[in-house]
Amino acid sequence: MFAILQISTGYRIMGLLHIIAAVAAFGPVLMYPGLKKAGETATLARLHMRVTFPALIVMWVLGMGLAGMSEDAYKVSQTWMALSIVVWAILVVASWLLIRPAITDDSPSAVSKMAAGSGITHLGLVIGLVLMIWKPGGPLGS
Repeated sequence: MFAILQISTGYRIMGLLHIIAAVAAFGPVLMYPGLKKAGETATLARLHMRVTFPALIVMWVLGMGLAGMSEDAYKVSQTWMALSIVVWAILVVASWLLIRPAITDDSPSAVSKMAAGSGITHLGLVIGLVLMIWKPGGPLGS
């Protein structure tokens, strides 16, 4: 099964933008520990608030657009779609409440929050990828 349905050119473009937004939302989080250790907290704060967090929001908007454009193949009532929305909401909360405040703080609790937020984000990425690829509870899922 194709990752992006062959519905229309617009659908393919939106799917591509959705994937690019996911890369922008998750990729930088892999660099956070190194940037924090290097003392690049200002760079990290700018990266998170100007790229990573907005990309997480754009990723959701485009994903909902893909669901809306699909011809009843993907609806929110399907297990994989509902779980994807729940995972996304957890990632937004982790990003806003754990990662964002810990970026410029060097206290031990901030280090723990950053580690927890990054770990939740990485786990969410893996869960999201599994949901998007296998689509459990979907019309084509197994």
